[in-house]
Amino acid sequence: MSKLLELLRPTVLAVALAAPAMAQDAPGIDTVMAQVNGQEITLGEMIAVRGALPQQYQTLPPEVLFRGILDQLVQQTTLAQALQGDVPRHVEIALTNERRALLAAEVLQAFLADQAFGEDDIQAAYDAKYADYQGAAEFNASHILVETREEAVAIRAELENGADFAEMAKMKSTGPSGPSGGELGWFGKGQMVEPFEVAVAALNVGEISQPVETQFGWHVISLNDMRQTQAPSLEDVRDELMNEVQTNAVDAFVTQLSTQADIDLSGAEGIDPTLIQRSDLLEADEPGN
Repeated sequence: MSKLLELLRPTVLAVALAAPAMAQDAPGIDTVMAQVNGQEITLGEMIAVRGALPQQYQTLPPEVLFRGILDQLVQQTTLAQALQGDVPRHVEIALTNERRALLAAEVLQAFLADQAFGEDDIQAAYDAKYADYQGAAEFNASHILVETREEAVAIRAELENGADFAEMAKMKSTGPSGPSGGELGWFGKGQMVEPFEVAVAALNVGEISQPVETQFGWHVISLNDMRQTQAPSLEDVRDELMNEVQTNAVDAFVTQLSTQADIDLSGAEGIDPTLIQRSDLLEADEPGN
């Protein structure tokens, strides 16, 4: 939308006048709401404008939107009629693109409405996606955090000699997990700083790491347990799977139509791809430029 029309929108939508009484018993999309120099503005056009508004505007009461949208269309029509000469090429191009997009969307909407996607399709999509699911590793670890490597070496030696890890953490650790015996609970990849994560991944369950340095200090880590994440339940991913089923169907439909169509891309061969950034070419092609 042009900057001028964007400037009109706040003023138009601020109008809070009641909708005029309708003369017809059953107005339809062709019912004329207004005329500007004989050019009709219909109820259907107003409905289309309302449907294209951002969500925050669509929630406004109809009595606010009705007159606001009508005034907007009247102003746009008045401005459009003031255009001197032929329709600019860049406008014609934009209208061609918009018409193509709307028609394509209409075909896809009709195609999807014709499909009978059911539980079998969702189950098949789930099985295909998660049958051989191998979840990422998750770790349950405890650590003792101290300021120096010397402290960490000494603590590890005591642990190797049979000292209780949780008690040592309560006595020695400077980290927030110290009072709870150094327990960090379950965590996965990316949740810990890299040196800590690498050290944990290298441990077997029950092992204690060599001192590990991070920006927080020196750690002695005990790997308590590890597991693989489980595949999500079908119910948890139902909407996601339905979207995938629909997307796959649409892709197949488009591929079929493309295969049947006579498509010639030779005109694009050898063209510099950066030309699509040249918006100035649209203006340069206008009369008088």
